Formats: sequence, structure tokens, C-alpha cells
Amino acid sequence: MRWSRRRSVVGVFAALAVVGFAAAYVGPMGSALTQAKADEAVPVTLYATGLGDIQSLELAAADEAAEPAALDRGGYSVYVTPKPTPTPTPVKSTSGGSGWTPPFVTPDPGSAQAIAYDMVRARGWGDDQFSCLVALWNKESGWRVNAYNRSSGAYGIPQALPGSKMGSAGADWETSASTQISWGLGYIGGRYGTPCGAWGHSQSTGWY
Repeated sequence: MRWSRRRSVVGVFAALAVVGFAAAYVGPMGSALTQAKADEAVPVTLYATGLGDIQSLELAAADEAAEPAALDRGGYSVYVTPKPTPTPTPVKSTSGGSGWTPPFVTPDPGSAQAIAYDMVRARGWGDDQFSCLVALWNKESGWRVNAYNRSSGAYGIPQALPGSKMGSAGADWETSASTQISWGLGYIGGRYGTPCGAWGHSQSTGWY
């Protein structure tokens, strides 16, 4: 019995010694192994690389979806079909003023001078006055019944300004040499007295 109790005590001490020895050995070694594992580089596998690429693509797609690209309209232009401008319809005027167009007339200076000669004589003026009248209206119109100055609007043998003034001598003032000459002689007599008076004024000023 004494031997068995001693044997039991020795066994207990032996077990405690083993446990203590193991703890002392494993403690430092375990810490060293853990530190070594932490310092050791983790190997990169093909699966891990592919997974990282997928995550990067997903993040890039999310960023693009969150920030839509602004539309640039600098390269575009809007074309609007212009409305056609209506062409104004010309209106014929009989006033002899702006926009008036002289009618078609075949001038006959010789016949016009013959008519004027008779009218000059009927007013009591002599041939000298007729000569002044010929010179005056040669300069103004060449004795053409349809002579028209587009810049001023003067018209006819006496170059009335505007031509419609001759309407006081007759409604056919646009085409009749007789009507135009009758008005012209009345204008000369009332303003200058005689054709030579009108011719002298024209020579000094350029108009009568």
C-alpha cells in the first residue's frame, strides 16, 4: 500500500512537469510561428486576380452611372427654312413722280417743232424767240415727247417736274406733243416772259 501511494504521487508530479514543459516550449514557439505567418507574403492566385478585376470593373461602371456625361451641342446647328419674301407688285402711277414709267411713244422732233412754231407765232413772238426755244428744248429733251429724267422725274419736251404738271394742259400729256408744248410755252411766258429769257437763265444756271 505504501508503494502504491508513492507511485501515484510520482505520477501526478510527472504529469505536471510534462504540462509545464510543454507550456514553456509552445508559448515562445507559438508566438514566433504566428509572427512568421504574419510576415509571410500571401500568394496571389489567378482566382484572386480575376476577382479583383471584376470588382474594379464594377466600381468603374458604378462611377459612370452616377455621373452622366454632359451633352455637347457645339457640333450641332439648327437649320430653319427661311420664308420666301413676297415680290411686291409694281403699281403704275400716272402722276409722273417716283415709280412712274413713261409710256411707249414714237418721238417726232420735226413735227413737234412745227407745232411749236405755230404756237410761238400765235403768241406774238418772232423767229428770234423761236430760235431760243429750239435751243432750249434741244438741250432739255431733244424735242422728244417721251424724254424722261429718272434721277429727277422730269418728263416730256419741256421737261416738266413732275411730268403730271402738264395735266393742266390736257389729259394726254404723256403722249401728246401739242399738249406738252402748250404747257411749256405757258410756263416760259409766266416765269421768264419769253423763250429767250428762259434760254438766258438756262445758260447761266444750267436749268430753267
